[in-house]
Amino acid sequence: MTVLKDVSGGVALWRRIVDAIRLDIIGGKLAEGDRLPTEAALAERFSANRHTVRRALAVLADEGVVGAEQGRGTFVRSARRLSYPIGKRTRFSEGLAGQARMLTTQHLGDRLENANATVAAALGIRAGSKVVRLDALSSADGKPISRATTWLAYRRFPDVAQRVIGGQRMTAVFASYGINDYSRASTRISARHADVEETQLLGLAPGAILLVSEAVDVDSDGVPISYALSRFPAERMELVV
Repeated sequence: MTVLKDVSGGVALWRRIVDAIRLDIIGGKLAEGDRLPTEAALAERFSANRHTVRRALAVLADEGVVGAEQGRGTFVRSARRLSYPIGKRTRFSEGLAGQARMLTTQHLGDRLENANATVAAALGIRAGSKVVRLDALSSADGKPISRATTWLAYRRFPDVAQRVIGGQRMTAVFASYGINDYSRASTRISARHADVEETQLLGLAPGAILLVSEAVDVDSDGVPISYALSRFPAERMELVV
């Protein structure tokens, strides 16, 4: 008898099943209220045993994505995601306006760093130049939806951390430096699994998929003012370009 190991390509098979079902929901193949295929059908689809399928479904149930009804099956419970538009004038609070009752941003920390090659290229400065790093966690109606890290040139924004800690949004912070308008120069979007810290901060199950946005904002003269790396739970957010 052939026994399938619960690992494929270094990723546990139950996690791959979780990812596949999440992607079915994200991609619209499964809508809220739809019944999932039976355990037997899922086991056949993924060449897995039923124990592995049950583990995957339990993870999704813990997240509130699916729910089992005795005698009826397992159903999609939460397919609704917030839509965040990405454009020339991307603003976090404005982009999510009307989709949540309350949007909050928590300042997680800040520090002075030497810019690595990626940060330096994004900001148009020399590698090794001083930059201010800001870390934040944003939530909608109490549920975490974004883990963001932003870098700004220290020479131009030496006390930006103090202004952010004071409760100002970035639009107001930039205005306080005389930058009354700014726009998005570039956005690159990718996807990957959440790491341990992201899983904990965003309240996700291990192996959850993140949408990752790398963005550069510029002032009215086209000079880069910030480079931001934002991580969004794919099960809660969609990025609209």
